[in-house]
Amino acid sequence: MAINNRMYNKYKKEVVPALFKKFNYSSIMEVPKIEKVVVNIGVGDATGNSKLLDDSVKELSQITGQKPIITKAKKSIATFKLREGTAIGCKVTLRGQRMYEFFDKLISISLPRTRDFRGVSKTAFDGRGNYTLGVKEQLIFPEINYEQVNRVRGMDIVIVTTANTDEEAKEMLSLLGTPFAK
Repeated sequence: MAINNRMYNKYKKEVVPALFKKFNYSSIMEVPKIEKVVVNIGVGDATGNSKLLDDSVKELSQITGQKPIITKAKKSIATFKLREGTAIGCKVTLRGQRMYEFFDKLISISLPRTRDFRGVSKTAFDGRGNYTLGVKEQLIFPEINYEQVNRVRGMDIVIVTTANTDEEAKEMLSLLGTPFAK
């Protein structure tokens, strides 16, 4: 599958040679790349009203261009009025062309639209080169119509990379243009 995308072309032409030079890899296959991007919306109050989950599914499919799967509770928790198997959220796993398009849109359009944006956290790496980003409201995405939103929801965006260390992943993401906080 041929990927024709601005972000992918930047990765191939600028990021790969820079990382190869900086970390002295012996093979081009060692250079880290983005494997997938997982976007997740947790809808905790869907236990009482299932229509809220439908709204989140619709918004997530507008944002990512892919149909989300509904996530269910793994175990019952009485204090949260939660039963095992109850639908409590939705998520999308993006790969290939859609992944690069979403990542490009996220860092060049959506994140700068966030109120009081000073960059994303440098410390949100998991130790294996994966980066997790929390977004407080879905309104920063250009596909979302403000008038049709009945509830402001946040989402988690996990960028899974093939990097072995956080340093390599951070360098790759910053070369791709991720606006890390100073």
